[in-house]
Amino acid sequence: MTDTYRPAEPIWCAGCGHFGVEGALLLALSDLSIPKEETLVLAGIGCSGTIQNNLGTYGYHALHGRVLPTATGAWMANPKLTVIAAGGDGDGYAIGMGHLIHAFRHNPSFTYIVMNNGVYGLTKGQNSPTRHGTRPIDAILLGLSVLETTFVARGFTRAPEQLRDLTVRALKHARAGHGFAFLEVLSPCVTYNDTYALWDAEYVDLDTDGEHDPTNRSQAFSRVTELHAEGRIPIGLIHHTERDPTAALADPSAADIGPDSHIASYEDILDRYKVERHNR
Repeated sequence: MTDTYRPAEPIWCAGCGHFGVEGALLLALSDLSIPKEETLVLAGIGCSGTIQNNLGTYGYHALHGRVLPTATGAWMANPKLTVIAAGGDGDGYAIGMGHLIHAFRHNPSFTYIVMNNGVYGLTKGQNSPTRHGTRPIDAILLGLSVLETTFVARGFTRAPEQLRDLTVRALKHARAGHGFAFLEVLSPCVTYNDTYALWDAEYVDLDTDGEHDPTNRSQAFSRVTELHAEGRIPIGLIHHTERDPTAALADPSAADIGPDSHIASYEDILDRYKVERHNR
């Protein structure tokens, strides 16, 4: 008899924005008919770092700040998988910031969803690098400043249909082999940094802006910079282009890591860990 993993109950507080992120991801996987057994969700630390426990896909809990190199390794080892990295702003924009820059540069074909709430919620409310009023980092501008960046978007859990659409677009971009799909989501922490009202008043939807051209990176950078100076937060599809990943799978070091040629070896390793049950 095969034991099937059952998704866990979320640990999040009632009203947490992360529920909206999880819901959008589940709907997007369904919209694209992506089998859960062909999906790997890797997550970082903190409240957001438990999302992989709730989905019923393959999951991996990465070290603090290291979800992106781990996801890159998973994608290179098995490009047939739909690889999704997920985490929070504290995980991705502090210890993990160096990896984010190089993910934009190398452009590996997987999706990275960052749940931005401006706080370290699991450790009871310390400021994160995106906390309002503390000269916050804008990872959207960071991505737009890297020439190799191919997909940058921001959603808001107050706009669930748009968030679902952005998640679908991000997954389609990565699955088509066009590179790194970066999706930041404004996901308020109702316990330690309730920003629902603040962000409601500050966001600007670029998807409804007739003058915004997401294929024009320099124009997008200028527009986001202008809005940032005005204290406004752009959401929507901010930049999108198609380019082959520079983290090439044809590199000689990756020549013999495909799973198809190693099935027998994998089965042999698994057999070593089987436990025989004896009836008494």
